[in-house]
Amino acid sequence: MNSRIHSRMNQTMTTPTVVEVAPEVKPPTLRARLSRNPEWFTVALIAATCLIVGAINPRFFQLATLFDLLHSATTMSLFALGTLVVLASGGIDVSFTAIAALTMYGITKAVFAWWPDAPFALILITGALGGVLLGLLNGLLVHRLKAPSLIVTIGTQYLYRGLLLTFIGTTFFMNIPHSMDRFGRIPLFFYHTNEGLRAVLPISVLALVAAYTGMLAGIAGILHVSNNRLANPFDLVGSELDVIAAVILGGARITGGTGTVAGTLLGVVLVTLINSVLILIGVPSTWQKVIIGAFILIAGTLFALQRKS
Repeated sequence: MNSRIHSRMNQTMTTPTVVEVAPEVKPPTLRARLSRNPEWFTVALIAATCLIVGAINPRFFQLATLFDLLHSATTMSLFALGTLVVLASGGIDVSFTAIAALTMYGITKAVFAWWPDAPFALILITGALGGVLLGLLNGLLVHRLKAPSLIVTIGTQYLYRGLLLTFIGTTFFMNIPHSMDRFGRIPLFFYHTNEGLRAVLPISVLALVAAYTGMLAGIAGILHVSNNRLANPFDLVGSELDVIAAVILGGARITGGTGTVAGTLLGVVLVTLINSVLILIGVPSTWQKVIIGAFILIAGTLFALQRKS
């Protein structure tokens, strides 16, 4: 009996103890962080652009410059937020500026003809509904024809612009309805510069709300007319590539699946910055597209290398 007890005690004492050691967790590298949050690359480009422009022309670091950038970015931001949804779903839409031009000019002309004192809220809702209907037509065509969204929206872009110029008109409206003009002049914030000028941040910058591409395009068109106090059927032509460039620079993949609102808005800031402030340092406007294209190539190369690694 005692021998059995001693043998069990010896077995118990000689049983090896297993200690689990947690694997060492290494902090993520800069490449890994950039892969998870590609918008940081856009932030770096924005900071570099601001530092270079500000070093050459110190007048860049003024509150009035920020107001101008936000004012210029309002319409593009609405376009970009809608484009982000389409790119994230794996499609490409290039008809949004045609939708905006058709709704803004058609509604402005209709208001002048039939209801000059129409309230701005009704005009804005009408623009949104018009954009929804035209965007819905895009979606139905893509679904029914089983065709790539790029091909369909190229076709509808020409269709919408053709309808606008052929049946609605080509005349500039130098004066716009009173409610639209009044909304465009409402200041969210303003101050007087050292030169005695009044720098105004319009309240329309608060309209950056998410919805779908067509509705956002309709809203963007109405706000574009209100802010610029001019209805021009040829406006916004060619700005599709700027919007798509902003979304791509914000980290969205053109093949779909990724993209963030914050990154998209940062991309808009970068493109607007390049388009608006390079003239302050004497860079010709013809170089704007060159610089945006170079940034896209750099960003695309880095993102591709990260995916391979």
